[in-house]
Amino acid sequence: MTARVQTIKYSNEYLNMSNHIDKRGFKDSAYGQLARIGKALSSPKRLELLDLLCQTDRTVEILARETEMSVANTSQHLQLLEAARMVQAKKHGRFVVYSLDDALVSDFFRAFRVLAEDRLTEIEHLRRRFLQGNGDLNPVDGETLIERLKRSEVVVIDVRPIEEYKTAHIPGALALPLDELKRRLSKLPRNQEIVAYCRGPYCVLAIDAVRVLRAHGLRAHRLEAGVQDWRALGLPVATGMEQGSIKGLQRSAR
Repeated sequence: MTARVQTIKYSNEYLNMSNHIDKRGFKDSAYGQLARIGKALSSPKRLELLDLLCQTDRTVEILARETEMSVANTSQHLQLLEAARMVQAKKHGRFVVYSLDDALVSDFFRAFRVLAEDRLTEIEHLRRRFLQGNGDLNPVDGETLIERLKRSEVVVIDVRPIEEYKTAHIPGALALPLDELKRRLSKLPRNQEIVAYCRGPYCVLAIDAVRVLRAHGLRAHRLEAGVQDWRALGLPVATGMEQGSIKGLQRSAR
């Protein structure tokens, strides 16, 4: 047996020995890997970052502004999420853009949120306390909205930033970002009820939009569900910009 063959033989035996793992070692290691996801989700700010990235890709600077953190802190949180392979980063010029690593992350995040809402009554108490200070802003039921949409009884507006609308939105919804709402109020039909939606139950954009609409004499309600909830019901979502326009809707509603 040549020295080269002997070296290969002994190397293979060493690899087989070093790769061996007993039952307890396997369980401890497997659950240890699962715990990496738990660690990544253990920060409220990282959960908020994930929720934002479920809407669309974003730069570190935009995420920092949305979460009211410094760019440095935001970057650190994102790196921990990236280490758990929940998000990924790409360089675009001088900016770093983050996105979900896989669509499965969005499904997981929604399931995680729904589980927490079902198990932790404190979340519902927080929601009620917040809404009490914002008047009668109880949400429209999703199934009811579907039926009313079919009968063309309501106008649905998406008040998220336009990039989020382009990524995914409820079919037929009009893109009307909150920061443009007051300027474009005159283009909305006054003879139909308006339903505003945004990112989901912890987003306040739709609440602010309903307040503005009602202050200007329009009949308005909010949909608490976001696009991920809509998709989870087995309903289709649209991407890009809708063909219709608010002006066209206004003319047809007269």
